[in-house]
Amino acid sequence: MSKKRRVFDIDLPDDPIADDQTFPAGKVSNNETKRRGPMAAAITENADSVRDRTEVEAQIRAENDKLAHEHVRLKRLGLITDLIPLDQIETYKLTRDRSPGDDFELKELVTSIKDIGLSNPIRVEPRADGKFELVQGFRRLAAYKALLAETNDADTYDSIPAAIFAQGETLETLYRRMVDENLVRKDISFAEMAKLAISYAADPDTEVHDADKAVAALFQSASYQKRSYIRTFIKLIEPLWKDLRFAEDIPRALGVAVAQQIEDVPGTVRAIQAELKDWDNRSVADELDVLRRFTGGQVASKPRNSTKPKPAPAGAVKAKTSFQMRRPQGQVKCVAGAGRLEIRLDKDFSTVDRRKLEMAVQALLDKLD
Repeated sequence: MSKKRRVFDIDLPDDPIADDQTFPAGKVSNNETKRRGPMAAAITENADSVRDRTEVEAQIRAENDKLAHEHVRLKRLGLITDLIPLDQIETYKLTRDRSPGDDFELKELVTSIKDIGLSNPIRVEPRADGKFELVQGFRRLAAYKALLAETNDADTYDSIPAAIFAQGETLETLYRRMVDENLVRKDISFAEMAKLAISYAADPDTEVHDADKAVAALFQSASYQKRSYIRTFIKLIEPLWKDLRFAEDIPRALGVAVAQQIEDVPGTVRAIQAELKDWDNRSVADELDVLRRFTGGQVASKPRNSTKPKPAPAGAVKAKTSFQMRRPQGQVKCVAGAGRLEIRLDKDFSTVDRRKLEMAVQALLDKLD
């Protein structure tokens, strides 16, 4: 018995794609897109995520670049401020326009900082060794050091607010910053400004090596007349730098007159040096009297920062009391007058601890009241 083969008719749906229809390489039809599996969808989603992340990263980089440029700009302007430990601040690079010695106004600054804090930060420049070089604020730094020594409050006074300049400022620019800040202060003497110009010219790292030209470089913000006075004081200070102990107390008129005498009369410098030689216990008034004698006595010798004494009543006689006494250190000479008490002893009182000296003077004045 033979087996009969059965044939079934199968109706297939018409192909929506015509036989002659073609697609470019890498392209698929909408129907083929609909037929993609889970793997293809995941790849597409991952690609979208990578693209989004790249765009975000590019935005972050652009923002960081913007912030970095702004940071550099602010740093160049000295507007970036931080708390810097006192022992990390050096004062070697610039010759200061303040004479060494007691600063009688420092106590007022110390009291102000203690009461209301530091209103104006100092300015510093980063050094290669990680420390900082002081540009502006010598007295503010000194006040913080005094407060730390006085109170031992390291939490408050061990570090000082400081604006940090960007590295790369020229030495000339740093000097100008220091000078311009102090020019607004009335207590900077012509002698101190003359000393700074002389030191600036003597510094091998500066481009100017003439004191007169240094005045033009340093004191550009000063008036022509002030620069002229500074140049005049250079004629006085330069030859007598080591001989004058109270140069910063020389009033303008006296300094100009002595400088003119030095210029006009040969041998004036040697004569002044001879007068001051080995006179270790001289006072400000003594030194100014010596200088005044070389002007023919035509210029008053009142110290630059002294207060004007009250006029004596009509017909009053100028009284003066003087006496001597023996001390283990030697003979003591005391001179007392109107508004003046002078103690002369062969002793360098500048070596005495300032606090101890203040207490001794305070005790003396208390006894006299």
